[in-house]
Amino acid sequence: MKSVVRKLFINFEKEEKWLNDMTAKGLNFVDYSFARYLFEEGTPGEYIYKLELLDQLPSHPESKAYIKLMEETGVECVGTYSRWFYFRKKSKDGPFDLNSDYNSCIKHPKKGASLVGILGFLNLIFAILNVIIGLIVGSKNGYYNVYFSIVNWLIVILFTPMFISYIKNQKGRKAAV
Repeated sequence: MKSVVRKLFINFEKEEKWLNDMTAKGLNFVDYSFARYLFEEGTPGEYIYKLELLDQLPSHPESKAYIKLMEETGVECVGTYSRWFYFRKKSKDGPFDLNSDYNSCIKHPKKGASLVGILGFLNLIFAILNVIIGLIVGSKNGYYNVYFSIVNWLIVILFTPMFISYIKNQKGRKAAV
């Protein structure tokens, strides 16, 4: 039987832990779309899940080659979303680590911080510009810009804790390694 869980994560490590907690309960993750996880019933603890942010989209040759390499080591790619890749491996085959060396361990949260930081900063600029344009133009049409700025402000509010989380994560990994 399949079930859908709707949940939004700000921190990829918490998301990864949650996926592994779900499989411990016998729900195996099989697909993802924005804030929507698809699970199917299985043996509790059957898989170990890992997430990774790659440099390219899934259709890019580098990403395809990486997925193929992972499959050769017994790791399955069960889902992708933009540049996020969801991997799993049978737990009976032992643990696996996608970031086994120092540079990739530090680079992973740095890529997330860069992506979220850029998108958050762009939305901040658009939010400010939309407010200014809306107030200068005034009238009914100008106020649409103010309304659009609300969406930009909400994205900035959402992305700020994500950015902070990635920066803390990166500093914590540097200290641990």
